[in-house]
Amino acid sequence: MKFKTFEDFYPFYLGEHSNLQNRRLHFIGTSFVIVLIFAIFFTGNWWLLWLVPLMGYGFAWYGHFIVEKNRPATFKHPIYSLMGDFRMFWDILTGKIQAF
Repeated sequence: MKFKTFEDFYPFYLGEHSNLQNRRLHFIGTSFVIVLIFAIFFTGNWWLLWLVPLMGYGFAWYGHFIVEKNRPATFKHPIYSLMGDFRMFWDILTGKIQAF
């Protein structure tokens, strides 16, 4: 599928994350990523940078391959998928979509 805009992509992205456990795993992974980025910025410990993709993709890919049993959209739409992850994180945080 081809998407012209992120707004066209996001409903597809949410459909790939219909399982609540998968959404929770994404939320947890994104939370770790945000904490790590702040930790790196405030402490200057750049060695923590290697943990960012590990936390972000580790939780997300477990959610897709094991829980949701689908293929992560990041393989075909990496930029939109990254944007979708942070948008879904915000939508969960603000209660717009359910995960907990």
